[in-house]
Amino acid sequence: MAAFPTGFTWGVSTAAYQIEGAVGDGKGPSIWDVFAHTPGRIRDGTNADVACDHLARMDEDLDLLAELGVRAYRFSTAWTRIFPEGGGRPRRQGLDVYERLVDGLLERGIAPWLCAYHWDLPQTLQERGGWRSRDTVDYFADYVATLAEHLGDRVGHFLMLNEPNVHAVLGHLLGVHAPGLTDPVAFATAVHHQNLATGVGIRRLREMGGPWTLGTVVNLQPVLPAEDGEEHRQVAELVDAVWNRATLDPLLLGRYPEQAAPLLGELAHEDDMALIRQPLDVLGVNYYTRTWVRASETSLVGLEQVDPPAGSETTAMGWEVAPQGLVRQLEELRERYGNPPVVVTENGAAFEDGPVADDRVDDPARRRYLTRHLDAVRQAIEAGCDVRGYFVWTLIDNFEWAEGYSKRFGLVHLDRETQRRTRKASFDLYRDLVAGGAEEDLEGSPVP
Repeated sequence: MAAFPTGFTWGVSTAAYQIEGAVGDGKGPSIWDVFAHTPGRIRDGTNADVACDHLARMDEDLDLLAELGVRAYRFSTAWTRIFPEGGGRPRRQGLDVYERLVDGLLERGIAPWLCAYHWDLPQTLQERGGWRSRDTVDYFADYVATLAEHLGDRVGHFLMLNEPNVHAVLGHLLGVHAPGLTDPVAFATAVHHQNLATGVGIRRLREMGGPWTLGTVVNLQPVLPAEDGEEHRQVAELVDAVWNRATLDPLLLGRYPEQAAPLLGELAHEDDMALIRQPLDVLGVNYYTRTWVRASETSLVGLEQVDPPAGSETTAMGWEVAPQGLVRQLEELRERYGNPPVVVTENGAAFEDGPVADDRVDDPARRRYLTRHLDAVRQAIEAGCDVRGYFVWTLIDNFEWAEGYSKRFGLVHLDRETQRRTRKASFDLYRDLVAGGAEEDLEGSPVP
């Protein structure tokens, strides 16, 4: 039996701020431009003003995609490249960038999957409240409609927001991502208004009547109690509700989970939950790891995140390598949420890769990571989960948010000094898997 169904979508994902560069070409400042230029915010002191210089090297990067053989490319558009101040009249030069990108993809037989928002809110809107303000929802809807109006004759897939849960927690509660807030109220409003923006954006595009596949992208990771006992189980359920289900439940069930309702439910206006719960043609799932927590009497919030079990393999980010968590998460979507159509829109890992030698980079740990997680996807499909595609994160080593350039996720190695791209062994692996439909043995079944 073939490992993956006919029509399964093989792709790669990137994000505008992490690769594009070209900050001085008329693009307005985003919250990440401001954050990255604030001393002490980025681990290695860098910024993404140049990043991978993708806009100047677009043809080279699109040729890499074509060489991989993927038939889909998920990218994000930079809001401030089109609307430097968040709204008003769209900037023609900004739209031209994405016209060129989309046309280049189509010329190579690659379907563009456009994600409208990958964390780079216009700084002007942030100064007006950002995701704390309900007005941002309307600005977002106008922005998405502009993308569809100008690109929708060639783009068949529109995804609204990337990982709103991560953006809310890391950017508005913990302050380690842009906009750098540590405010529980800002966190709660960022959760609700991003949920609302997802629904309003999808409804706006449906009203435009295009023949598009519409969806959004969430980061999901199972939350497990690190110790036995009811108090630890309850803490795990609370973190799951805040991290995973505060996004999933409104989108798919039309309500907030019980554990998060006291914090989030009071923010909802009368019709908000109906607006959020728009039919999704596809749910993008980003998966990297799982989370271990336990109750703690010494913590101000009554819980703490702990390291994975002793002996666990981890990535350069310190994340547990846990392909079994992906199986569990996909099965939960089947059991709890009615088995929505899912595409794994990000999956990948940062490791300490080998040096460039003979025009290649050896990265055996990433090869193992990808094969094990693809095997997890296969197992989920065989268990009845409606999984329709898989996208690797990411094409090229890039600006990895608060980590700067210190962590490498790419299938292609980036030399920041020369901008030279060098294929890694994982590039060859993924190319061969895509070409063969990944029907060969993927190093182990069942997933350990």
